[in-house]
Amino acid sequence: MTSLTTIRMATLTINNTTTRIKLPFHSIKTPPPFFTKSPTNHPKLLSIRPNSVSESSVSLPVDDAEEEEEVDDPTAELSYLDPETDPESVTEWELDFCSRPILDIRGKKIWELVACDSSLSLQYTKYFPNNVINSVTLKDAIVSICDELDVPIPDKIRFFRSQMQTIITRACKELGIKPIPSKRCLSLLLWLEERYETVYKRHPGFQKGSKPLLALDNPFPMDLPDTLYGEKWAFVQLPFSDVKKELETLEKSFAFGATLDLDLLGIEIDDNTLIPGLAVASSRARPLAAWMNGLEVCSIEADLARANLVLSVGISTRYVYASYKKSPVTTSEAEAWEAAKKTSGGLHFLAIQDSLDSDDCVGFWLLLDLPPSPV
Repeated sequence: MTSLTTIRMATLTINNTTTRIKLPFHSIKTPPPFFTKSPTNHPKLLSIRPNSVSESSVSLPVDDAEEEEEVDDPTAELSYLDPETDPESVTEWELDFCSRPILDIRGKKIWELVACDSSLSLQYTKYFPNNVINSVTLKDAIVSICDELDVPIPDKIRFFRSQMQTIITRACKELGIKPIPSKRCLSLLLWLEERYETVYKRHPGFQKGSKPLLALDNPFPMDLPDTLYGEKWAFVQLPFSDVKKELETLEKSFAFGATLDLDLLGIEIDDNTLIPGLAVASSRARPLAAWMNGLEVCSIEADLARANLVLSVGISTRYVYASYKKSPVTTSEAEAWEAAKKTSGGLHFLAIQDSLDSDDCVGFWLLLDLPPSPV
């Protein structure tokens, strides 16, 4: 890989009394826009003729003039598998099981199961009344998806709501599925964002201004575990062409890290565009990358008020990854780094290396900031 271009570099000094990291900063310039089209242009999801939903406690009465089924009927359910997809290849799902801003004929919030894979080759939705929400209902629904679409029980299911962890985990374990709490459900989150605009807001039972019943957590960051400490780090930038090479290497070598489907996300970036990231060096880089690999790394952010960097992993776990002496200069540096991420639509990366001078990465994670789900 082409050497990472250092924007600013710092030796990590672990203070035994405070276990904080001292960081001198150097200048950083905000790169030009990374998108050739607006980052708000999310991928156009497959338009599939859905199965109609029978009128029940989860749907409001429909006028006779509207009884004719339409492709975009907001009360309809969806059960779809791309005919070009090998069913046996769909082994990892992303799943949400939560209430929606929609009331049924009883005046109670409708719940919905939404499931997909990362490529959206599998898409499934089903409404439920609020009095049947439990792990048995979810387990039976997962089995029904597999039967309807003729796909195997998945090996893994990712989900992003901590409040549903007990129900989802219980249902998964009864079916031999590994549940993975993670905000790296990007395809699912973007699909929910689209469904909010194109389905929920058009549903006859939609409640404008209704707040999510299960709001997402954003807890105060904790101290970093000893296993995740590096020895040096630097804010760096890497041409997008080299980011793609790193991702190709990652996929071929099964190295530590995680990639994103940029085509699906609708991200178009020129190969020469510099992508911001964080490089971490350690004499124990491989064990460090192995530990990081099991955490479902989501994002890194600069907390300007507290003068530190926050690493987000899993659903709601946040760690103080590094801290620095607050000053007008360092605040300006941190603001510029966050601005660089925003310019790229939230795209950034984490690279773990043996040395900051190395051309090779032991671990590479492509990360993306996303706004919280509207539902």
